[in-house]
Amino acid sequence: MTAPHSIVDTTGLAAVTDDHRSETSDEEKGDKHSEIVQTLAHSGESEEDVLTKYYAPPDSYEGKHRWDPKAKWTADEERKVRRKLDLRITFLMCICFAAMNLDRYNLGNALSDNLLNDLNMTTADYNIGNTIFYSCFLVAELPSQMIGKKLGTDRWIPIQILLWSTIAIAQIGLSGKTSFYILRALLGLFEGGFIADSILYLSYWFTAAELTTRLTFFWVSMSLSSVVGSLMAAGILQLRHHTSLPGWKWLFMIEGVLTWLVGLFCFFYMPASATQTKGIISRKPWFTEREETIIVNKILRDDPTKSSMHNREGISLKELWKSLCDYDLWPVYAIGGFIFITSTTVTAYLTLTIKSLNFTTFQTNLLTIPSTIMLLCGNLALCALSRIFKEHLMVASLAPWWWIIFLTALVNIPDDASRWLRWALTTCIVGYPYPNPILVSMTSMNAGSVRTRTVAASLYNMFVQAATLIGSNIYQPGDAPYYHKGNKALIGIVCWVLVLFWFAKGWYIFRNKQKAKVWDAMTTEQKEVYLATTTDEGNKRLDYRFQH
Repeated sequence: MTAPHSIVDTTGLAAVTDDHRSETSDEEKGDKHSEIVQTLAHSGESEEDVLTKYYAPPDSYEGKHRWDPKAKWTADEERKVRRKLDLRITFLMCICFAAMNLDRYNLGNALSDNLLNDLNMTTADYNIGNTIFYSCFLVAELPSQMIGKKLGTDRWIPIQILLWSTIAIAQIGLSGKTSFYILRALLGLFEGGFIADSILYLSYWFTAAELTTRLTFFWVSMSLSSVVGSLMAAGILQLRHHTSLPGWKWLFMIEGVLTWLVGLFCFFYMPASATQTKGIISRKPWFTEREETIIVNKILRDDPTKSSMHNREGISLKELWKSLCDYDLWPVYAIGGFIFITSTTVTAYLTLTIKSLNFTTFQTNLLTIPSTIMLLCGNLALCALSRIFKEHLMVASLAPWWWIIFLTALVNIPDDASRWLRWALTTCIVGYPYPNPILVSMTSMNAGSVRTRTVAASLYNMFVQAATLIGSNIYQPGDAPYYHKGNKALIGIVCWVLVLFWFAKGWYIFRNKQKAKVWDAMTTEQKEVYLATTTDEGNKRLDYRFQH
């Protein structure tokens, strides 16, 4: 009887034997054989036998026919496969994420075109609209993941894009507070869950180490889409002066149509897995049998738990409850619940802040671009630091340290300070070192099972959206235009975030030592018995180690 899957470290079963293993890739240098495989391969039992005995995927797994513990390949072959995956999968998901961000954040650009005045709304009404949007976004997270897991993320993601794009286009009909609130609610409901669904989809194709880098690309596309969106807005909003419609209506319509076309393409293009790539657009498989073997085996040697569920297998209520109760992921959820309050608050008011400094609509949209470029560079820098130092939490904590510096400066400059100084400080706060790819990939790494990974991606993002709810209400009209009280509150929140980072670091160190103490005291025979009979699941297994 095959034991439940487990991993020892972030890379799990990184290889098989010296004669039957892949060479370490550029992204996974330093990975070693699984401690379990080395320990249990004794008395003439080969490591392939150990893999087959304890880590064979179930028959229901869609890639079972490509699983081969004796498979070997070169580093060059793996690089070529990874490059092919990036062109066909990573690039596509980056386009999808960029599309979502066009529709999600173009409201900020529309504000510079007097949207609030046209709709007879105040900044308080705007805060309420944002609160409604993020509330609906949050509520939709988990249901969306449940639907995506059952229906298949390759089917559900295109449907989501088509639905929210239709709502985005419908914003040209905005006429006041009521219509604004309704459409913000619908947009949040249909966009909610997309990020978590996309992370789950990418986890089917990449190892843990590869996923961190791909998620960095994922969020880099957000920054690039913001730059493109700002440039588009700077031009499109000028149509107010040449047509009978306000520029913001043209903005919603044009960008909504573009994202709808992306959704339509994805509907016919996205494959379910590496072994299920034939479709309407591609009548032939994307990969050769050799390439499919490399993809399937490198993923399962990295994390055998990825074969524990079929990619169109739903999660039962019992499994959902068990995933919700996984207390080892709560420290990361807590960080997600506070860390982005600062960026949400300042970003939501960025165009209003710049416009209040007596810049024109055209200048305002262009002056939002530097912060986006800084965010992009900070994103890449944190990813590189995390890979170099093999450290997650402490690298991600550079973001709150960054905010403390610039928020303190912003609070202490006089009200009559140069508008360029105020713009520069605000730009630095918005253009912070972006830690989300590290935190998201760490959540995925530490899930320990497909069911928990599915739920954890949603839960983490729900906590992030809860943070945006708070952030949408930090700045109040009575504190305008410089929001001294709001910025002081943000400094206090950032200090609390640093406490959460240190707690999470200590928690995972403690849990790993706790497990190692029991596991290392066991004999080889006891470890064999444990692997064959344990009822411990996922990250609760003694042979599992958390990443931090």
